[in-house]
Amino acid sequence: MERTLVLIKPDAFKRGLVGEIISRFERVGLRLEETKIVNTTTEIVGKHYPDDENWIRSVGKKTVDAYKKYNLNVAEDLGTNNALEVGKLVRKWLICQLTSGPVVALILSGNHAIEVVRKIIGNTIPLFAELGTIRGDFSIDSPDLSIKKKRALQNLVHASSSIEEAKREISLWFEKVENLLS
Repeated sequence: MERTLVLIKPDAFKRGLVGEIISRFERVGLRLEETKIVNTTTEIVGKHYPDDENWIRSVGKKTVDAYKKYNLNVAEDLGTNNALEVGKLVRKWLICQLTSGPVVALILSGNHAIEVVRKIIGNTIPLFAELGTIRGDFSIDSPDLSIKKKRALQNLVHASSSIEEAKREISLWFEKVENLLS
């Protein structure tokens, strides 16, 4: 049994998809342990998206790779093709996106919860997400569009990608819950 964090992002909240998203997790048998609506701050979101050079560089590399895939000129659009510098820009966009409105934070638990949740939400890039997944059914955003507009992908949800990440993120978003369990 695992626990994981899911954040229903402001783009999903604004579109009235919160109930649909939660029901998809419940229908497969995941248990909703905790939920809350949060008006996020730059401080908490800055901790969520780590100011870690390796993480920032990997995010930047994904963006540079997306540019190459779409035959776009990253240096022309963003002023650099350095993965670390691009990653810093993307981190800033992610923070802006998550602080742009209410976020619904969930703790879900169940058998292989992390893997199951990530399967239900679909590919991080909505354009590549399979139909039947949350992102595949409710978003068609793509890197070529979001980068041109200098914003993060509108991909509706965030989900922890590992047990370690889930523990860190749950303690960040549900501090009191983690203190009770310790």
